[in-house]
Amino acid sequence: MNVKPSRSICWLLLLVFVVTSALIAQQGAKSSPGAGTFRNKCVLCHGMDGRGKTPLGKQLQAADLGSKDVQKLSDAELHKIIHDGQANMPSFADQLTDAEISQVLKHVRQFGKAAAKQ
Repeated sequence: MNVKPSRSICWLLLLVFVVTSALIAQQGAKSSPGAGTFRNKCVLCHGMDGRGKTPLGKQLQAADLGSKDVQKLSDAELHKIIHDGQANMPSFADQLTDAEISQVLKHVRQFGKAAAKQ
């Protein structure tokens, strides 16, 4: 008799885990269309907060994406930097479409808003 309740609890926990995981993934997708691309392509150097304080980011002197110096650049200038690369930043022209670059750019603008609140 003890086996059935423990199996039920296991199934219930599994169901809760699956539903929670799906909700977290869905919420992450809603945050910004470019957030996923940013996580896949930019986090290694710029970090999740965009500040460039990762080990590789420090080594390569990655820009703080929330800084005034970055945020004052026009969308066209930032698009060109992401597309063509600049200094230690590689080109993403062969990895991202123009639409994906535009989505990442919108995500990068959020770092400026977050920095302004601090």
